[in-house]
Amino acid sequence: MESCIFCKIVRGEIPSFKVYEDEKVLAFEDINPISLGHTLVIPRNHAKDLWEIAEEDLTAVHLASKKITQGIAKALNPIGVACLQLNGPGANQVVLHYHLHLIPRVSGGPELPVANWELKKGDISAIKATAEKIAAAIR
Repeated sequence: MESCIFCKIVRGEIPSFKVYEDEKVLAFEDINPISLGHTLVIPRNHAKDLWEIAEEDLTAVHLASKKITQGIAKALNPIGVACLQLNGPGANQVVLHYHLHLIPRVSGGPELPVANWELKKGDISAIKATAEKIAAAIR
């Protein structure tokens, strides 16, 4: 896609700090990192989100993320790595090109609100009904 910033990075029109690439995937450092080592993993082929991405590109992104996370572990020795992927503006996806955030977590670092929520018992009948509705839509 011509105007997509991540497609421009793939084409080399915008510089990036690459950490990994293969025929299907490109990974580079986020220039607005949550923590040092915050890496974005993207498919080279443009796909807006999880609904649009081809299965082989999705597989490639997640297989690459395992390699990259192992590199993050060796290089930075984090206490954990958060994997975050958002779909659509309603989920705060800013760049509409599928991407997976790999966010190293360091001791004493800021909490990730999406990874730190209060556990509250849900309405079991509503949960059951929702599960049935989703399962029926998948079949």
